[in-house]
Amino acid sequence: MQTIIINIKELLQVRERAVEKVSGTEMAILPSIKNAYLVIDNDMITDFGTMDNCPKINANTVIDASGKMVLPTWCDSHTHIVYAGNREQEFVDRIKGLTYEEIANRGGGILNSAKKLNETSEEDIYNQSKKRLEEVIQQGTGAVEIKSGYGLTVEGELKILRVIKKLSQNYPIAIKATFLGAHAFPSEYKENHSAYIDLLLNEILPKIAEEKLADFIDVFCETGYFSVDETERIMAAGKEFGLRSKIHVNQFTIINGVAAGVKHNALSVDHLEIVSDDDIKALKNSNTIAVALPACSYFISIPYTPARKMIAEGLPLALASDYNPGTSPTGNMNFVVATACIKMKMTPEEAINAATLNGAYAMGLSETLGSISIGKKANLIITKPLHSFYEIPYSFASNLIEQVLINGKVIS
Repeated sequence: MQTIIINIKELLQVRERAVEKVSGTEMAILPSIKNAYLVIDNDMITDFGTMDNCPKINANTVIDASGKMVLPTWCDSHTHIVYAGNREQEFVDRIKGLTYEEIANRGGGILNSAKKLNETSEEDIYNQSKKRLEEVIQQGTGAVEIKSGYGLTVEGELKILRVIKKLSQNYPIAIKATFLGAHAFPSEYKENHSAYIDLLLNEILPKIAEEKLADFIDVFCETGYFSVDETERIMAAGKEFGLRSKIHVNQFTIINGVAAGVKHNALSVDHLEIVSDDDIKALKNSNTIAVALPACSYFISIPYTPARKMIAEGLPLALASDYNPGTSPTGNMNFVVATACIKMKMTPEEAINAATLNGAYAMGLSETLGSISIGKKANLIITKPLHSFYEIPYSFASNLIEQVLINGKVIS
Protein backbone atom coordinates (compact mmCIF):
# COMPACT_ATOMS: atom_id res chain seq x y z
CA MET A 1 0.00 0.00 0.00
CA GLN A 2 1.68 3.20 -1.17
CA THR A 3 0.63 6.80 -0.49
CA ILE A 4 2.20 9.97 -1.85
CA ILE A 5 1.54 13.47 -0.53
CA ILE A 6 2.34 16.11 -3.14
CA ASN A 7 2.58 19.91 -3.40
CA ILE A 8 3.23 20.29 0.34
CA LYS A 9 3.68 23.99 1.05
CA GLU A 10 6.20 23.15 3.77
CA LEU A 11 7.28 19.78 5.16
CA LEU A 12 8.37 20.35 8.76
CA GLN A 13 10.75 18.56 11.12
CA VAL A 14 12.77 16.91 8.34
CA ARG A 15 15.68 14.96 9.79
CA GLU A 16 17.73 13.08 7.20
CA ARG A 17 20.16 11.91 9.89
CA ALA A 18 18.86 10.17 12.98
CA VAL A 19 18.62 12.60 15.91
CA GLU A 20 17.33 11.48 19.32
CA LYS A 21 16.52 14.95 20.63
CA VAL A 22 17.55 18.58 20.27
CA SER A 23 18.96 20.76 23.03
CA GLY A 24 19.71 24.42 23.75
CA THR A 25 20.19 26.57 20.65
CA GLU A 26 19.48 23.55 18.40
CA MET A 27 15.86 23.78 19.50
CA ALA A 28 15.46 27.01 17.52
CA ILE A 29 16.17 25.15 14.26
CA LEU A 30 13.25 23.37 12.63
CA PRO A 31 14.48 21.82 9.35
CA SER A 32 11.93 21.95 6.56
CA ILE A 33 11.45 21.54 2.81
CA LYS A 34 9.20 23.90 0.86
CA ASN A 35 7.14 22.71 -2.11
CA ALA A 36 7.68 19.13 -1.06
CA TYR A 37 6.45 15.58 -1.54
CA LEU A 38 6.45 12.62 0.85
CA VAL A 39 6.10 8.91 0.06
CA ILE A 40 4.64 6.34 2.46
CA ASP A 41 4.90 2.57 1.98
CA ASN A 42 2.40 0.82 4.24
CA ASP A 43 3.12 2.49 7.61
CA MET A 44 6.62 3.88 6.93
CA ILE A 45 8.09 7.06 5.48
CA THR A 46 10.24 5.92 2.54
CA ASP A 47 11.04 9.07 0.58
CA PHE A 48 10.65 12.85 0.59
CA GLY A 49 12.09 15.87 -1.20
CA THR A 50 11.19 18.84 -3.37
CA MET A 51 8.50 18.60 -6.03
CA ASP A 52 11.21 19.24 -8.65
CA ASN A 53 12.47 15.73 -7.88
CA CYS A 54 9.12 14.06 -7.22
CA PRO A 55 9.20 10.45 -8.46
CA LYS A 56 6.61 9.17 -10.92
CA ILE A 57 4.97 6.33 -9.03
CA ASN A 58 1.60 4.60 -9.24
CA ALA A 59 0.63 5.16 -5.63
CA ASN A 60 -2.60 3.69 -4.27
CA THR A 61 -3.46 7.07 -2.73
CA VAL A 62 -2.45 10.57 -3.79
CA ILE A 63 -3.01 13.45 -1.36
CA ASP A 64 -2.65 16.98 -2.72
CA ALA A 65 -1.44 19.22 0.11
CA SER A 66 -1.34 22.49 -1.84
CA GLY A 67 -1.06 25.42 0.56
CA LYS A 68 -0.79 23.07 3.57
CA MET A 69 1.86 22.13 6.10
CA VAL A 70 2.81 18.54 6.91
CA LEU A 71 4.55 17.69 10.17
CA PRO A 72 4.91 14.73 12.52
CA THR A 73 2.06 14.09 14.90
CA TRP A 74 2.46 15.37 18.45
CA CYS A 75 4.16 13.07 20.95
CA ASP A 76 2.47 13.65 24.32
CA SER A 77 4.76 12.16 26.95
CA HIS A 78 2.74 12.94 30.11
CA THR A 79 -0.97 12.22 30.53
CA HIS A 80 -3.40 10.72 33.05
CA ILE A 81 -6.31 10.20 30.66
CA VAL A 82 -7.57 6.95 32.20
CA TYR A 83 -9.84 8.18 34.98
CA ALA A 84 -13.47 8.16 36.08
CA GLY A 85 -15.80 11.15 36.11
CA ASN A 86 -14.39 14.66 36.45
CA ARG A 87 -13.50 17.26 39.07
CA GLU A 88 -15.46 20.23 37.78
CA GLN A 89 -16.52 21.25 41.31
CA GLU A 90 -12.86 21.75 42.22
CA PHE A 91 -12.57 24.05 39.19
CA VAL A 92 -15.27 26.22 40.74
CA ASP A 93 -13.63 25.96 44.17
CA ARG A 94 -10.39 27.35 42.73
CA ILE A 95 -12.28 30.24 41.14
CA LYS A 96 -13.65 30.99 44.61
CA GLY A 97 -10.12 31.14 46.00
CA LEU A 98 -9.20 27.69 47.30
CA THR A 99 -5.65 26.53 46.54
CA TYR A 100 -4.56 23.14 45.18
CA GLU A 101 -3.31 22.21 48.67
CA GLU A 102 -6.55 23.32 50.39
CA ILE A 103 -8.65 21.26 47.98
CA ALA A 104 -6.42 18.22 48.58
CA ASN A 105 -6.66 18.65 52.36
CA ARG A 106 -10.48 18.56 52.08
CA GLY A 107 -10.34 15.17 50.37
CA GLY A 108 -10.33 16.57 46.85
CA GLY A 109 -7.64 16.31 44.23
CA ILE A 110 -6.03 12.93 43.60
CA LEU A 111 -7.91 11.23 46.45
CA ASN A 112 -11.22 12.40 44.95
CA SER A 113 -10.31 10.82 41.60
CA ALA A 114 -9.18 7.62 43.34
CA LYS A 115 -12.54 7.30 45.13
CA LYS A 116 -14.45 7.69 41.87
CA LEU A 117 -12.21 5.26 40.00
CA ASN A 118 -12.48 2.53 42.60
CA GLU A 119 -16.29 2.84 42.48
CA THR A 120 -16.37 2.51 38.66
CA SER A 121 -16.17 -0.69 36.61
CA GLU A 122 -13.21 -1.41 34.34
CA GLU A 123 -15.52 -1.46 31.31
CA ASP A 124 -16.98 1.97 32.17
CA ILE A 125 -13.50 3.43 32.72
CA TYR A 126 -12.40 2.03 29.34
CA ASN A 127 -15.41 3.56 27.57
CA GLN A 128 -14.81 6.96 29.18
CA SER A 129 -11.09 6.87 28.41
CA LYS A 130 -11.36 5.77 24.78
CA LYS A 131 -13.41 8.87 24.00
CA ARG A 132 -10.58 11.03 25.33
CA LEU A 133 -8.04 9.06 23.34
CA GLU A 134 -10.08 9.38 20.13
CA GLU A 135 -10.34 13.13 20.68
CA VAL A 136 -6.59 13.66 21.11
CA ILE A 137 -5.87 11.60 17.99
CA GLN A 138 -8.15 13.91 16.01
CA GLN A 139 -6.23 16.83 17.54
CA GLY A 140 -2.99 15.49 16.08
CA THR A 141 -1.48 13.30 18.80
CA GLY A 142 0.20 10.18 17.40
CA ALA A 143 1.92 8.88 20.53
CA VAL A 144 0.84 9.16 24.14
CA GLU A 145 2.06 8.12 27.56
CA ILE A 146 -0.70 7.26 30.05
CA LYS A 147 -0.16 6.96 33.80
CA SER A 148 -1.99 5.08 36.49
CA GLY A 149 -2.20 6.78 39.90
CA TYR A 150 -5.93 7.25 40.40
CA GLY A 151 -6.38 3.84 41.99
CA LEU A 152 -4.07 3.93 45.02
CA THR A 153 -5.16 0.35 45.80
CA VAL A 154 -3.92 -2.94 44.39
CA GLU A 155 -7.03 -3.51 42.30
CA GLY A 156 -7.48 0.15 41.37
CA GLU A 157 -3.96 0.54 40.00
CA LEU A 158 -4.12 -2.75 38.11
CA LYS A 159 -7.54 -1.75 36.73
CA ILE A 160 -6.10 1.42 35.21
CA LEU A 161 -3.08 -0.34 33.74
CA ARG A 162 -5.29 -3.03 32.21
CA VAL A 163 -7.43 -0.31 30.61
CA ILE A 164 -4.28 1.30 29.19
CA LYS A 165 -3.20 -2.08 27.79
CA LYS A 166 -6.63 -2.56 26.18
CA LEU A 167 -6.44 0.92 24.61
CA SER A 168 -3.01 0.10 23.17
CA GLN A 169 -4.40 -3.12 21.68
CA ASN A 170 -7.45 -1.44 20.15
CA TYR A 171 -5.99 1.83 18.81
CA PRO A 172 -3.20 2.31 16.28
CA ILE A 173 -1.22 5.06 18.02
CA ALA A 174 1.84 4.33 20.13
CA ILE A 175 0.88 4.13 23.81
CA LYS A 176 3.32 3.87 26.70
CA ALA A 177 2.05 2.88 30.16
CA THR A 178 3.44 4.27 33.41
CA PHE A 179 2.83 2.94 36.92
CA LEU A 180 2.17 5.93 39.20
CA GLY A 181 0.93 4.22 42.33
CA ALA A 182 3.09 6.77 44.17
CA HIS A 183 0.77 9.62 43.20
CA ALA A 184 -0.51 10.34 46.72
CA PHE A 185 -0.88 8.55 50.04
CA PRO A 186 -4.35 7.10 50.62
CA SER A 187 -6.00 8.42 53.79
CA GLU A 188 -5.45 5.16 55.69
CA TYR A 189 -1.69 5.38 55.05
CA LYS A 190 -1.29 9.09 55.78
CA GLU A 191 0.66 8.35 58.98
CA ASN A 192 2.32 5.18 57.70
CA HIS A 193 4.08 5.97 54.45
CA SER A 194 6.36 2.96 54.62
CA ALA A 195 3.43 0.53 54.69
CA TYR A 196 1.91 2.04 51.54
CA ILE A 197 5.25 1.95 49.72
CA ASP A 198 5.60 -1.71 50.78
CA LEU A 199 2.19 -2.32 49.18
CA LEU A 200 3.33 -0.69 45.93
CA LEU A 201 6.63 -2.52 45.75
CA ASN A 202 5.76 -5.92 47.18
CA GLU A 203 2.20 -6.48 45.98
CA ILE A 204 1.51 -4.32 42.92
CA LEU A 205 4.89 -4.24 41.14
CA PRO A 206 5.22 -8.04 40.85
CA LYS A 207 1.71 -8.27 39.34
CA ILE A 208 2.54 -5.47 36.87
CA ALA A 209 5.67 -7.32 35.81
CA GLU A 210 3.81 -10.62 35.50
CA GLU A 211 1.14 -9.12 33.22
CA LYS A 212 3.57 -6.77 31.42
CA LEU A 213 1.34 -3.80 32.22
CA ALA A 214 3.87 -0.92 32.38
CA ASP A 215 6.87 0.54 30.59
CA PHE A 216 7.82 3.11 33.23
CA ILE A 217 7.46 3.92 36.92
CA ASP A 218 6.62 7.39 38.26
CA VAL A 219 6.53 9.18 41.62
CA PHE A 220 5.03 12.51 42.70
CA CYS A 221 8.14 13.84 44.46
CA GLU A 222 6.82 16.91 46.25
CA THR A 223 6.41 18.46 49.69
CA GLY A 224 3.41 16.78 51.33
CA TYR A 225 3.54 13.83 48.95
CA PHE A 226 6.61 11.60 48.43
CA SER A 227 9.97 12.64 49.87
CA VAL A 228 13.24 12.33 47.97
CA ASP A 229 14.22 9.26 50.00
CA GLU A 230 10.85 7.63 49.31
CA THR A 231 11.14 8.54 45.64
CA GLU A 232 14.59 6.98 45.39
CA ARG A 233 13.37 3.80 47.04
CA ILE A 234 10.55 3.50 44.50
CA MET A 235 12.76 4.31 41.51
CA ALA A 236 15.30 1.69 42.61
CA ALA A 237 12.57 -0.94 43.00
CA GLY A 238 11.14 -0.09 39.58
CA LYS A 239 14.56 -0.58 38.03
CA GLU A 240 14.69 -4.13 39.44
CA PHE A 241 11.49 -4.87 37.52
CA GLY A 242 12.79 -3.30 34.30
CA LEU A 243 10.81 -0.06 34.67
CA ARG A 244 12.72 3.15 33.98
CA SER A 245 11.67 6.21 35.97
CA LYS A 246 9.70 9.28 34.88
CA ILE A 247 9.04 11.51 37.88
CA HIS A 248 6.91 14.51 38.85
CA VAL A 249 9.19 17.15 40.43
CA ASN A 250 9.33 20.87 41.29
CA GLN A 251 5.64 21.59 40.74
CA PHE A 252 5.33 23.62 43.93
CA THR A 253 8.63 23.31 45.84
CA ILE A 254 12.25 22.38 45.24
CA ILE A 255 13.38 19.42 47.37
CA ASN A 256 16.26 18.09 45.23
CA GLY A 257 14.05 15.66 43.33
CA VAL A 258 15.63 16.58 39.99
CA ALA A 259 19.08 15.44 41.14
CA ALA A 260 17.54 12.22 42.46
CA GLY A 261 15.91 11.58 39.09
CA VAL A 262 19.20 12.11 37.26
CA LYS A 263 21.00 9.89 39.79
CA HIS A 264 18.61 7.05 38.92
CA ASN A 265 18.80 7.75 35.16
CA ALA A 266 15.16 8.82 34.93
CA LEU A 267 14.05 9.23 31.34
CA SER A 268 12.28 12.47 32.22
CA VAL A 269 11.62 14.90 35.06
CA ASP A 270 8.24 16.53 34.57
CA HIS A 271 6.56 19.77 35.68
CA LEU A 272 9.54 21.93 36.77
CA GLU A 273 7.41 25.02 37.25
CA ILE A 274 10.23 26.19 39.49
CA VAL A 275 13.87 25.39 38.71
CA SER A 276 17.07 26.14 40.60
CA ASP A 277 20.61 26.51 39.30
CA ASP A 278 21.41 23.21 41.02
CA ASP A 279 18.59 21.52 39.09
CA ILE A 280 20.01 22.82 35.80
CA LYS A 281 23.49 21.68 36.81
CA ALA A 282 22.13 18.19 37.59
CA LEU A 283 20.40 17.93 34.20
CA LYS A 284 23.40 19.05 32.15
CA ASN A 285 25.20 16.20 30.40
CA SER A 286 22.60 13.68 31.60
CA ASN A 287 20.26 11.44 29.61
CA THR A 288 17.26 12.87 31.49
CA ILE A 289 14.99 15.31 29.65
CA ALA A 290 12.89 18.02 31.29
CA VAL A 291 9.19 18.03 30.38
CA ALA A 292 7.10 21.19 30.74
CA LEU A 293 3.32 21.09 31.20
CA PRO A 294 2.03 24.57 30.33
CA ALA A 295 -1.67 23.63 30.21
CA CYS A 296 -1.46 22.75 33.91
CA SER A 297 0.13 26.13 34.71
CA TYR A 298 -2.60 27.84 32.68
CA PHE A 299 -5.48 25.97 34.31
CA ILE A 300 -4.48 26.28 37.99
CA SER A 301 -2.60 29.60 37.71
CA ILE A 302 0.83 28.48 38.85
CA PRO A 303 4.17 29.58 37.36
CA TYR A 304 5.28 28.31 33.97
CA THR A 305 8.43 26.24 33.48
CA PRO A 306 11.28 28.74 32.82
CA ALA A 307 11.92 27.55 29.29
CA ARG A 308 14.08 30.48 28.24
CA LYS A 309 16.52 29.96 31.11
CA MET A 310 16.71 26.20 30.54
CA ILE A 311 17.23 26.48 26.79
CA ALA A 312 19.86 29.18 27.31
CA GLU A 313 21.69 26.73 29.58
CA GLY A 314 21.79 24.21 26.75
CA LEU A 315 19.13 21.80 28.03
CA PRO A 316 16.62 19.85 25.93
CA LEU A 317 12.97 20.49 26.75
CA ALA A 318 9.83 18.56 25.85
CA LEU A 319 6.21 19.69 26.03
CA ALA A 320 3.29 17.52 27.16
CA SER A 321 -0.37 18.04 28.05
CA ASP A 322 -0.63 16.55 31.58
CA TYR A 323 -4.20 15.63 30.55
CA ASN A 324 -5.98 14.88 33.86
CA PRO A 325 -9.33 15.68 35.49
CA GLY A 326 -8.05 18.06 38.15
CA THR A 327 -5.29 20.32 36.90
CA SER A 328 -5.22 20.02 33.10
CA PRO A 329 -8.46 18.66 31.62
CA THR A 330 -7.25 18.82 28.01
CA GLY A 331 -5.03 16.74 25.78
CA ASN A 332 -5.00 19.30 22.98
CA MET A 333 -1.31 19.57 22.09
CA ASN A 334 -2.03 22.42 19.67
CA PHE A 335 -3.07 24.47 22.71
CA VAL A 336 0.02 23.26 24.61
CA VAL A 337 2.32 24.41 21.79
CA ALA A 338 0.54 27.78 21.59
CA THR A 339 0.67 28.28 25.36
CA ALA A 340 4.39 27.50 25.39
CA CYS A 341 4.92 30.25 22.82
CA ILE A 342 2.59 32.78 24.45
CA LYS A 343 3.39 32.24 28.13
CA MET A 344 6.82 30.59 28.16
CA LYS A 345 8.21 32.70 25.28
CA MET A 346 9.32 29.68 23.28
CA THR A 347 9.60 30.29 19.55
CA PRO A 348 7.31 28.22 17.29
CA GLU A 349 10.37 26.27 16.15
CA GLU A 350 11.33 25.44 19.73
CA ALA A 351 7.78 24.51 20.70
CA ILE A 352 7.28 22.20 17.72
CA ASN A 353 10.63 20.51 18.39
CA ALA A 354 9.61 20.11 22.04
CA ALA A 355 6.22 18.58 21.14
CA THR A 356 7.46 16.21 18.43
CA LEU A 357 11.07 14.97 18.51
CA ASN A 358 11.76 15.74 22.17
CA GLY A 359 8.36 14.41 23.18
CA ALA A 360 9.18 11.15 21.42
CA TYR A 361 12.49 11.00 23.30
CA ALA A 362 10.64 11.46 26.61
CA MET A 363 8.75 8.23 25.84
CA GLY A 364 11.69 6.27 24.44
CA LEU A 365 10.18 6.51 20.95
CA SER A 366 12.59 8.77 19.05
CA GLU A 367 13.80 5.87 16.88
CA THR A 368 10.35 5.47 15.34
CA LEU A 369 8.48 8.76 15.80
CA GLY A 370 8.91 12.52 16.20
CA SER A 371 10.44 13.53 12.87
CA ILE A 372 10.13 13.20 9.11
CA SER A 373 12.84 10.60 8.56
CA ILE A 374 13.10 7.61 6.26
CA GLY A 375 12.21 4.46 8.16
CA LYS A 376 10.08 6.20 10.77
CA LYS A 377 6.35 5.64 11.20
CA ALA A 378 4.13 7.73 8.95
CA ASN A 379 2.27 9.50 11.77
CA LEU A 380 1.50 12.87 10.25
CA ILE A 381 -0.54 16.04 10.61
CA ILE A 382 -1.76 17.72 7.44
CA THR A 383 -2.94 21.23 8.23
CA LYS A 384 -5.53 23.34 6.53
CA PRO A 385 -4.04 25.95 4.14
CA LEU A 386 -1.80 28.26 6.18
CA HIS A 387 0.32 31.34 5.56
CA SER A 388 3.17 29.77 7.57
CA PHE A 389 3.60 27.29 10.40
CA TYR A 390 3.74 30.25 12.79
CA GLU A 391 -0.03 30.29 12.39
CA ILE A 392 -0.25 27.05 14.44
CA PRO A 393 0.50 28.79 17.77
CA TYR A 394 -0.72 32.21 16.57
CA SER A 395 -4.29 31.04 15.89
CA PHE A 396 -4.33 29.29 19.23
CA ALA A 397 -8.09 28.73 19.46
CA SER A 398 -8.64 27.56 15.89
CA ASN A 399 -8.65 23.99 14.61
CA LEU A 400 -6.04 24.11 11.86
CA ILE A 401 -5.79 20.35 11.30
CA GLU A 402 -7.36 18.94 8.15
CA GLN A 403 -6.17 15.32 8.33
CA VAL A 404 -4.28 13.04 10.70
CA LEU A 405 -2.44 9.97 9.43
CA ILE A 406 -1.49 7.18 11.84
CA ASN A 407 0.72 4.40 10.48
CA GLY A 408 0.16 5.81 7.00
CA LYS A 409 -3.64 5.69 7.16
CA VAL A 410 -5.98 8.67 7.35
CA ILE A 411 -7.93 8.66 10.62
CA SER A 412 -11.57 9.43 9.96
